[in-house]
Amino acid sequence: MINLSYHKRQKLKLILVFLIFAAPMLLAWAMVSWQVGIPEKSMANGNVNVNVPELAQWPVDDKRVLDTKTWVLAFDCSQECSEHSDELWCLHRALGRDAGRLTRLRIGGSEATLPGEKVTHWSMYASWVEPNRVWLLDPMGQAVVAFDRHLAARQLLEDIQHALKVNPY
Repeated sequence: MINLSYHKRQKLKLILVFLIFAAPMLLAWAMVSWQVGIPEKSMANGNVNVNVPELAQWPVDDKRVLDTKTWVLAFDCSQECSEHSDELWCLHRALGRDAGRLTRLRIGGSEATLPGEKVTHWSMYASWVEPNRVWLLDPMGQAVVAFDRHLAARQLLEDIQHALKVNPY
């Protein structure tokens, strides 16, 4: 057994405490410097680089439907509207207790309005609008994620649930 003096044991304990707290910082610095262990892809299934104006500036016929203090799931309903509306209605119901925190905004289409859905139409063509695109907008009207029409409803639901979870109000 190694016989250390009292002072040497205390110094060793202090060095070990410093190492315990400094090791995560050193590890993080090494990961960033050498790009090791950093995920390549973002967590979102949709596109998080959204270049659309805020909801209040959208060119729609009825601006009253834009007055909401909840999250908004806005979708362009120019093609395959009935299927798309039904799918998003089921997705909205799948949110369970968080369903009240989300409003569905259908833009276009001539089908009947589904429960919990607001309907309006484009008043003019906007260059950023893509057919059958879905946008998730925060309560302040900023687009957070844009979804492609071909994205599975389960993946869309995961992104919405994640956004509602990390933003509790």
